[in-house]
Amino acid sequence: MRNTIHIAFLILPHVHLLDIAGPDQAFLEAKEMGLSLQISYCGIGMPVETSAGLAFGQLLHFSKISLEKGDYLFIPGASVDFLLSDDIKLSKDIFEWLENLHAMGVLICSICTGAFLLAQSGLLNGRKCTTHWKRTAQLKKLFPAILVTENILFTADSGIYTSAGVSAGIDMALFIIAQLSNDHLAFQVARELVVYMRRTGSEPQHSILMQYRNHIHSAIHKVQDYLTDHIDKKSNLDTLADIACMSSRSLTRIFKKETGISVNNYLTLIRKEKLQHLEKNPDISKQQMAMVCGLKSERQVMRIMNKR
Repeated sequence: MRNTIHIAFLILPHVHLLDIAGPDQAFLEAKEMGLSLQISYCGIGMPVETSAGLAFGQLLHFSKISLEKGDYLFIPGASVDFLLSDDIKLSKDIFEWLENLHAMGVLICSICTGAFLLAQSGLLNGRKCTTHWKRTAQLKKLFPAILVTENILFTADSGIYTSAGVSAGIDMALFIIAQLSNDHLAFQVARELVVYMRRTGSEPQHSILMQYRNHIHSAIHKVQDYLTDHIDKKSNLDTLADIACMSSRSLTRIFKKETGISVNNYLTLIRKEKLQHLEKNPDISKQQMAMVCGLKSERQVMRIMNKR
């Protein structure tokens, strides 16, 4: 993978502002936290204002955007009336451009009604996709060759991502950030945006990092960050309480209230997940696994691995 990933947004007339702003802000936060991203914007050569009437300045024509394999193109949702109008149907170059990008290995992501543009291009034929719940029936009827899925935040099929309405674009962006980096960075971005970290129902079971962080208590997040970053160290309750700027008793109570489990059980779970990952490496011994996870012996490794 290249050092810098290009994230481009195709801004269509009558675009829904939150469909742009949510994912755009997520990627900006990730970039400021160290993920190497280039973010750019383009249009189809027509004046652009949002569905609420907010006008945009001049946008670079989509043909001038340079994307390579592994880059991402986001298509925020816009008025369906526009997306099905002659204005877009006559812009045949846009469909050819999308097809070429996909063939090159550029990952194409629609948000909300942006799926209607992908459907018209033919890229969704035979592929799983979704859109805003109010528009799924219409999408199915107009494009019977595509596999519309309901009650899901977003889908991924053959290098094409589609998301449900509005805020689901943020969920998809966080998922992509986790793929480009790791769950921890995605959680840091989610916390900065004050949103929950969610995945689709079709994704594998949540990691421990994801299961116990659907809260917005900043002090408990700091403790969880510390435990993740110092998994090789022995952590006592007093140290964690200092990090949270509260008493040990308060930390014990508030951690359980916010996460649903105790501090010790949480630490055991993240160690177990780390051990399961290390176990896949045939070149690492049980003693080395113990050192990486802050354990004293192979016996402790086996006890944690076997613990339900």
